Amino acid sequence: MSAKIFASIAVAITGLVLLYGVSDFPTFGDPRSPASAGVAGGAPSASQYYINQSYGVTKVPNLVTSVLADYRGYDTMLETVVVFAAGMAIFAILRVVGSGSRNPVDAPSAASIDGDHHRIIVGTTCRIAVPVVQIFALYVVAHGHHSPGGGFQGGVMLGASFILIALAGNLDDALGRFSERAYLSLAAIGIMIYAGFGVVPQVLGKNFLDYGVLQHLLLTDSPAMARSHSMLGVEIGVALTVMSIMFAIFANLSSRGSLRGGL
Repeated sequence: MSAKIFASIAVAITGLVLLYGVSDFPTFGDPRSPASAGVAGGAPSASQYYINQSYGVTKVPNLVTSVLADYRGYDTMLETVVVFAAGMAIFAILRVVGSGSRNPVDAPSAASIDGDHHRIIVGTTCRIAVPVVQIFALYVVAHGHHSPGGGFQGGVMLGASFILIALAGNLDDALGRFSERAYLSLAAIGIMIYAGFGVVPQVLGKNFLDYGVLQHLLLTDSPAMARSHSMLGVEIGVALTVMSIMFAIFANLSSRGSLRGGL
């Protein structure tokens, strides 16, 4: 009981500190805030700079993607690493290797009337929807630097499509298409793809994630276009990690770490 009281007091104090800090923020949408109005001396504001200069520097029409994958690429890469670390933590806590003491969750019955209804109605509907979801997810990833979308959104949709396969039948069906070795490997490969777009510029004598130097490697006609192509590569890496970790979390939670049976 004392531990709960101490935790509640810590949470309350932290909340009060955060609320006190928020009270000093400018009003939402305030045109006179530093982000909108700039600073003394005539320097442009952050929003003005991104709106006016972003496309010329990156050739990416989607302003959000150009900011996330280029101007604040470090932060986005570390966000992807956090997703990977969260998935690995859940894997380390829940995964049961071999015939451990935990019993697998029973698979849905295929012999009862309810099982037949599940297989015919839900199963058929999910199998029809899965390829549509996956095709649209690939579009969201590939077109994310030109329109709303990107690696996080597309990765979630791809992960959800494999979860849908598990819901349509059982976890074994989904694992037959996306095995444990595959999703663990792709989760790590996604991180390496993103980091690779940062390390290669360093090898070429520029800064980490300075995509413009990849102009000749990517066969583009300008550094700005190299940035555009590199952001597509970065989004693919993010999508692979998010997709894999999302399905890995579902597979381990639904089967209590046994990867047998499931929902």
